[in-house]
Parts: sequence; C-alpha cells; structure tokens
Amino acid sequence: KRKRKVHPGPPAVYQLRSKNVKSGTFTRITVGEKNPNKPNKTILLVGETGTGKSTLINAFFNYSMGVKWEKNAWYQIVVEEEKSQTESQTSNVIVYEIFDFKYNTLPYSLTIIDTPGFGDTRGKENDNMISQQLLDLFRSGDGVNEVHAVGLVMKASENRLTDRLKNVFSSVMSLFGNDLEKNIVALITHSDGTTPKNALKALEAANIKCAKNEKKPVHFLFNNCQREQRTEEQEENLKAAHKFSEKGMRSFIRFLGKTAPQKLEKTKEVLDERKELRICIQNLIEKIQVIEMKKTERIQILEGLEKNQPIVEIDETYKVKEPINGGEWGIVFYDGATFCQLCEETCHYPCTTGWGPKMCGIMKNGRCIVCINKCPASAHVKDTWRYVIKTRRVKMPLAEIDEKYREETETERENKLSLLENIQKQINQLTAEKSQLLDECYQHVVRLEEIALKADSESDINNLDFLIGEMKEIGDTEKFQKLEEMRSRM
Repeated sequence: KRKRKVHPGPPAVYQLRSKNVKSGTFTRITVGEKNPNKPNKTILLVGETGTGKSTLINAFFNYSMGVKWEKNAWYQIVVEEEKSQTESQTSNVIVYEIFDFKYNTLPYSLTIIDTPGFGDTRGKENDNMISQQLLDLFRSGDGVNEVHAVGLVMKASENRLTDRLKNVFSSVMSLFGNDLEKNIVALITHSDGTTPKNALKALEAANIKCAKNEKKPVHFLFNNCQREQRTEEQEENLKAAHKFSEKGMRSFIRFLGKTAPQKLEKTKEVLDERKELRICIQNLIEKIQVIEMKKTERIQILEGLEKNQPIVEIDETYKVKEPINGGEWGIVFYDGATFCQLCEETCHYPCTTGWGPKMCGIMKNGRCIVCINKCPASAHVKDTWRYVIKTRRVKMPLAEIDEKYREETETERENKLSLLENIQKQINQLTAEKSQLLDECYQHVVRLEEIALKADSESDINNLDFLIGEMKEIGDTEKFQKLEEMRSRM
C-alpha cells in the first residue's frame, strides 16, 4: 500500500508511504517515481520549528496532486506534529522529493529542502553541522546544484521578528551568495487571508534581503487548518481558508514557473569560505595562546642571558597527549581530533565530519588549511586524543639552554648563530607565524563581504572584532583600517 489512513475525518487523513534514504550527511524522503524528461523546481525552506513548515510541505504535495476541498481528504508526507523549539532534536537537513505519480497535475517535479534546528538554541556547533550538510548536499553528485526559491516561513501574527527568528533568518541568509536575493520570498503561514502588514514590516525592519514588489517583500499566504475536523459550525470558515490557501499556492507555483533558477556555485563558495574562516579563527585563537607562551619562554631566557645568570628560571612550554571524549557517533560521524604527524599539532578539534582525516573539514584539495606548511591529508590522523601545550616553572642551567635552543633552529650554515641570535630568530619566526594566520583569516573575511548575501550576522561581527584587535596589536595599519571600515558598515 502507498498510503494508510491515520484519521477518519472529515477530511480523511492519509500518511503516504515514502522512500526514506540516508544519503551522506542528509536525509532524502521521496514519493513517486523520478521522470528524467520532466523538469524540476527546488525550494529551500527556512523558519523556526512551529511555524507550520510540515503543513506547508504537505500542502505542496496536495496541490501537486490536485486535491480539492470536495475530495474531503488530506495527504501527509510529513507528520504534522511539529515539536516546540526546545523539544525539536532533528539536526539533519531533509530533502523531500515529489516526483511523478498517477494524479500529478504539475508540469514539473518538486524538491523541497528543510533545515530543521538551524539557528535554534543548540548554538553554533549545531549550525556548523547543518552548514556542512548543506555543503555536502550542494556538492553531491546526486544532490542539488540550483535553487528556484528560498522560502522564509513565518506566522502572519508576527508583529516583529523575535531574536530567535531573526537569528534563524540571519544565520541561513549568511550561507548564500549575493546572487540569490531575487529568489528569496516570504511564505506566511497561519494566515486569515488579509495582508500581513505587521509581518512584512518586521521583515523590512530586520533588513532581510529578499525579492521585492513595489518595494514590499514578495509574499504568499497560506492557512494551516487544511486537516482540521470539518464540523458543521466550522465548515464555512474552513472552506474559505482552504480556498485562499489554494490561491496562495497557485500564486507561488506561478512564481516558481517564471523565476530563473540560481546556480549554487557562489553559495558553495560562501559555505567554503565560512567553514575555512571558522576553522582559521578557532585555530588562530589556540595558536596565539601557544605562540605567546613560547615567546614568553624565550623572552625570559633572553633576559636571563643578558644578566649573565648561570641558571635561568622560565615558564617552559611542553607538549602532552590529552584524551578526549570521542568515538563513534551514529553510523556516519566519528567524534575526535584530527592532528598532523609532521607538525605534531592538533589541526581540528572537535572534528565530527567523517571517519578519517581525508573527510575532515580542514582538508582542501588534499591538503590541510591549518598547517603552516599546508601538509597533505595523508600526514594526518584522526583519534580520540589531541596535542595540548602546557607550561611548567623550571630552573634551567646555561648549558642545557644552549643545547635545547640551538638545536631547534640549527641550519645548514657552517657557522651557527649565537645563542642570543638564535632565540631572537625564534621569537621573530613565532611573530611571523601569527601574522600569517591573521592574514589568512583576513582574506576569508574580505572575500565573504564580496560574495555573501549577508555579511553582518552575529558570528561575522564577532570575527571582525577579534581580528580588529589582533591587527591593531601587531601594528598592521592597512588591514586594521580596512576591517574598521567593514565593521562600520555593519
């Protein structure tokens, strides 16, 4: 059977038997049979849990089947029991595919992408995971390479965007390239059919970039009571709601039909840049701490040598292997740390994007974007421990200092540098390493401002503030001023 009755009605509610497949890091739910000769339209839905996305996805299916009020039936792909924001635990990107079936009335098939849990209370790690799933979906050979519409799903009763809803929209918008603006529309749910003035004003006040018609956000109205029990008292109201919801769906389908799809090349680039910037910033913060510890150690030695002290008291840095709470997570991910065997440094922690280092998000074209020398993926290992730099207070004799710190920078030159010059050279190298890391982060920030639809999300501003402080500290006036200009525009 392709369906089962879950409610006698009226309207009778049927749960469709779909084909559910875990494809890489995202879930694919399919109804019908794919027709290679039929064009496809792709919609990406964004919105809080509880705004009625499940009903909206089911409405797309019912409309494509030509289900009318008189049929007294309602068909579900998604169970319409959306949990509250705090109860919802789904973190997988879900791709709904509505293909050919007996009563399909649309001239094309539909692909609907849902991003449940994005921007919710679980924070940035959850958002980063969903961003990675979207990137996997857009890169996959059988994934999605173009989008016809991005639907911002919100209730008609919204008279302002809550901080949480604003964060949802802002977080998702920051993932797209700036070529998608004309494809972004508002899908207003729980509507009574009148113009949702407050909701539209809320979108404008939040400066959400989207398609405009006479300077107003392009929007479509839907009611969410299609499966409600049709009692004698409510029948007329429910019938009217069904009609105007059908009108909203008809208008949206026309919009899809005449809207040119946007290729996702720029969006994939934005996702890549954001991923690399996120990893660079995380790595930079850790590296700066280590660099400052190593510099402090060497400065203490210099001061001791300049005072001709036979024994110098220093905060010596040393490296340990620290176990982490990692291991198998589900059937796809492996929670651990990726580290380089050549550099003997942790490159990515926590790493939850694959079983081995080649699948780790820090790898680009087979090389690590974190290693100073961009070491190959083959030089990396993923395990349940990581390298950590610590300090200990020690007293070190001059002979021991000479042996340890001269060996670290031994060159092929016949005459070795003096110990003082050697240590000063190490300090300079550490400073140069910090500048290189800062420059890599800076280049990602500049590129994102050029290509991203939205470059003023909370994470963007936090990254800018951090980089501005670091650039000021190292005295890079040109980059400092450029970042200050970008910050003022936000």
